[in-house]
Amino acid sequence: MRERPAGGPEQSDDPTSIARRVPIVRRLSTKLLLLTILFVAVAEVLILVPSVSYFRVRWLEERLGTAASVSVVLMQGEPATLPRAVQDDLLRALGAKAIAVRDAGVSRLLAVAEMPPRVDEHIDLAEIGPADAVLDALDEVIFGGDRVVRVFGKVGDSDKEFELIFPDGKLRKSMLLYARNIALLSLFISVVTATLVFTAINRLMIGPIRGLRLSMLRFAEAPDDPTRVLRPSGRQDELGIAEKELAELQMQLQRTLSEQRHLADLGLAVSKINHDMRNILASAQLLSDRLAMVKDPTVQAFAPKLVRALDRAVAYSQGVLAYGRTQEPPPMRRKLRLRQLVDEVQGVLGIDPSSGVEFENLVEADFEVDADSEHLFRVLTNLCRNAVEAMSADKEASVVRRLTVSAERTGSISRILVADTGPGLPQKARENLFAAFRGSARSGGTGLGLAIANELVRAHGGSIELVESVGGHTVFAVMIPDQRVQLDEARSALRRPA
Repeated sequence: MRERPAGGPEQSDDPTSIARRVPIVRRLSTKLLLLTILFVAVAEVLILVPSVSYFRVRWLEERLGTAASVSVVLMQGEPATLPRAVQDDLLRALGAKAIAVRDAGVSRLLAVAEMPPRVDEHIDLAEIGPADAVLDALDEVIFGGDRVVRVFGKVGDSDKEFELIFPDGKLRKSMLLYARNIALLSLFISVVTATLVFTAINRLMIGPIRGLRLSMLRFAEAPDDPTRVLRPSGRQDELGIAEKELAELQMQLQRTLSEQRHLADLGLAVSKINHDMRNILASAQLLSDRLAMVKDPTVQAFAPKLVRALDRAVAYSQGVLAYGRTQEPPPMRRKLRLRQLVDEVQGVLGIDPSSGVEFENLVEADFEVDADSEHLFRVLTNLCRNAVEAMSADKEASVVRRLTVSAERTGSISRILVADTGPGLPQKARENLFAAFRGSARSGGTGLGLAIANELVRAHGGSIELVESVGGHTVFAVMIPDQRVQLDEARSALRRPA
């Protein structure tokens, strides 16, 4: 994938992107490079220590093997007749103080330059295990250099045991030199390996991830610009899938933003038109009230229908304006007597006696609810008005039209039931129950009543649900929990003097 998404200017020329650029020390690629070098170096160190220990064992075996070869020659003659100068040259070449051989339990000193007063360490080559070799090598490197060592063991198929006594200064120096060479080689291998790994991962992962990030930044600067949408590179791995999903997400977001912009413009236009329309309808209401006072039988026949049509138009305008508010005010909760509030709702509904709709307030007189009176009034008014309109639409004389409001309490939750004997809600209205402009149960409705009621109840921490809706029976339940008591505020209030 390219570092610069297709269809736009280079990212380095964008001031906003430069401001968002990640410092080099915090980049993922820098961290990856350092971690690769570190891990390879750790692996090389794990190889270095066993290598140095193996070098030490091999060094001792070589020295003892050389001493064994010399011992075989010396054993063929009399070691005492060997000139001192020759012995010194021989021991100096081996870097030893003395050479001895043990045969059939008898030890013979074959050559000696200067017998040390004491031997600091005895090494049996036949008894050195892997763990002992590592520990002894570390001990030699850290604490050695001025000690006298005795190494002994059998060489090859010989049944004789050879001994070599020498200072360990040369051994330690050889081990340090070998360790330095291995360390430099390991460092070189680490750098080469880290560079190769970093280059591969940078091209396969870091580069594409950086491209995804740059694409998101460019898209965020101008989400409505189609050229800012990421063009997938066609990869078939996980990053290729991520590119495709990001491109689809960006295109979907562009479509959503376009729709939201159109809806916002349309909503602004509707709000302006609706505001003027409400004023016109208010004037028409005044004229219709005067028209209802005319004694002409023809006027008396169509005046009520005109009044109801205007009332519905005004209610529609008010509902649209109410839903168009950016935010409802927070509820001012107080203890309310629900029965009196339901009586006020009944008075506002203005149910026409000729409609045959009965209103029953079954709330007990002492039932209390913790809520905002204005909000709860609007909730119940919307629910009850919907029920009255649904039942009034049925003109069959024998049908019972009854609206019932009742309440019950379960623990700290007040449950208000609004039930009617209407025709029930159609399937489409149930699927979009609280969606504005989609959840209306009657033709020409907006569905704003339930949408507004749902928002107001949720502001109380409660909920509205459709308990039942079948032919001849619809029940809505409004559940409002009591306001939580803040213990700190309550304690402060109790301590406050009256």
